[in-house]
Amino acid sequence: MKVVCLAALLSVAIPLSVAAQTAPDKVGQAYAQFLIGHHLEDAEDADGAIAAYKRAIELDPSGADATADLAALYLHLNKFQEALTTAEQALKTSPENPEANRVMGIVYAALVETNRETRPRTRTTDNTDENIAKAIRHLELAIAHPQGEPDPTARVMLARLYLRSGTFDKAIGLLTVLVDQEPGWGDVPVLLAEAYAGAGRTADAIAWLEGHDDPRLLPTLADFYERERRWKEAADTYARVLEHPSRSVDLRELKTRYASALLNVGARADAGKARDLLSDVVTANTTDARALYLRSQAARRLGDLPAAEADARRVITLNRKSPWGHYALAEALEQGHRYQAVIDEIGPVVAEARGKAGADPSFDVGLLLPHLGFAYQELGQFDKAIASFEEARRLSPKDPAVAGYLVEAHIAAKKYANAAEVARSALAEHPDDLRLMRLQAQALRQSGQPDRGVAVMESALTKHNDDPAAYIGLAQLYVDVDRGAQAVKLLQDAQTKFPADNTIVFELGAVYDKQKRFPDAEATFKQLLSRDGENAPALNYLGYMLAERGERLQESVDLLQKALRIDPDNGSYLDSLGWAYFKADKLDLAETNLRRAADQLKTNSVIQDHYAEVLFKLGRYDEAIAAWSRALAGDGDSINRADIDKKIRNAKQKLGKK
Repeated sequence: MKVVCLAALLSVAIPLSVAAQTAPDKVGQAYAQFLIGHHLEDAEDADGAIAAYKRAIELDPSGADATADLAALYLHLNKFQEALTTAEQALKTSPENPEANRVMGIVYAALVETNRETRPRTRTTDNTDENIAKAIRHLELAIAHPQGEPDPTARVMLARLYLRSGTFDKAIGLLTVLVDQEPGWGDVPVLLAEAYAGAGRTADAIAWLEGHDDPRLLPTLADFYERERRWKEAADTYARVLEHPSRSVDLRELKTRYASALLNVGARADAGKARDLLSDVVTANTTDARALYLRSQAARRLGDLPAAEADARRVITLNRKSPWGHYALAEALEQGHRYQAVIDEIGPVVAEARGKAGADPSFDVGLLLPHLGFAYQELGQFDKAIASFEEARRLSPKDPAVAGYLVEAHIAAKKYANAAEVARSALAEHPDDLRLMRLQAQALRQSGQPDRGVAVMESALTKHNDDPAAYIGLAQLYVDVDRGAQAVKLLQDAQTKFPADNTIVFELGAVYDKQKRFPDAEATFKQLLSRDGENAPALNYLGYMLAERGERLQESVDLLQKALRIDPDNGSYLDSLGWAYFKADKLDLAETNLRRAADQLKTNSVIQDHYAEVLFKLGRYDEAIAAWSRALAGDGDSINRADIDKKIRNAKQKLGKK
């Protein structure tokens, strides 16, 4: 930092000829030129100041101050090479000179940024690390021996370099002091938060940000909440920013991030709010692919599948080289249970991406393969489903979710030994993955090893006793191995431990139903619906339970119609409603709903059986025979094959009498 004594300057700022005549020696003359250089620099006479500094250096080559200040002037004039050369000259005389070190540090820091912005992406080595080290060394020396007040700019620059080099503890120490001394200085608070995060102290970063009531820090706080997947806090913080946005805030970006956080919160009302925000963004910029993608997700969650599909297709049109539009389209089609459409739309895209010479390597086909697999699986094309998931696993061998999809496909195909082996292999790499444990237990039970399956889930509960899903997984297995009383006790204990968790209440109701404790089951589902009246699975379960027993059929229909208003194309719900109408002898309504369900879920044996029953009662015996045949060829779950065979023989006899 340049500190000039005005009185001294006035005492020596005399004509050069006089100074030359009266100065007792060259050192005094050099000092006079040094002060004149300052005076001229302050007067914005850069050329005159450079000349004066050079005369001072010529008169006293051993004096580093004039050389250092000349370097600083070159730096101010953006003459970086001259600044670097001159600062190096000053440091030869005085290695700890703060101004020369400051100039050197700033120049090397500028070179770091220049390399980052201009070096080719394919270049694997450069001198960036060396320049970072040099910049840090010189700035540390400048700060250690300051002239006058410490320079905040140099300290902020040093902090940024610490962050770049991963020296987070040093950055925290420097920025903590700086933020106290210069609370309004630039983005120092944000840098401190980044330093905490880099050091693995994200909680400290959030606590620090929460403790400083500065509106400028709210976007950073929201970002940190997102990093920790604290979506509700992130959404609430973005809402606060949006109430009083500063001029520096990009409103479209803010609304997009706010909407993304809302979608991650997951509530239906949040999806509606997100959709409104994203519509504002799209109105302002109709080619914003990210906003369109997110709006597609919001529409899908709200059940507006045509809108979800339309936005997904707009994303594809905007950027066919990205998989995200296809991904959104697949999700919209899946939710509409249009599985053949998923195959027709996504299959060719996957084939092109993986087989075309010169295909864009950035196109992540691994995002789409699972959706292709889901569609094949739902349509009963299990070999193709397995092949899709196997390919996805080759592309993402470390992803436990993909391994889980493959296990589920083997189970659906009744290849239980293969399912158990895939699960075992995946658990070797992810030994604490609860979903894989549940799938392994299920595969072991199905392959005739129920005790091993139970042992796996009991071990899983020991590891995950703070996760409701572990209790549910073990309870389901207890029911499957005829240990229903243990399942009830386990879920009752879990309900006490997790009183607000609806999934436990749902599962307890289902277990009561399977134990034929119907009053307890009904009371449990009503308890769940009293706290969440829009819980479509609970509405469906209770409605179907009443229909299956032929009780209070109008109440059953009302419950099931409400479930379908929430999820209009759900094949299971359509089957339940159709079955309720069948029990009420409303055959036309029964046939309409059961046909939709049967067309959608062709491999579901129970649904095909239900559809066949109404067809038989309507006298459409040939169609009933076809439906019962599909039931026998389907998954076989919850049907008696001998009873189905008997129904087919009876229908054939009826058909012969026509």
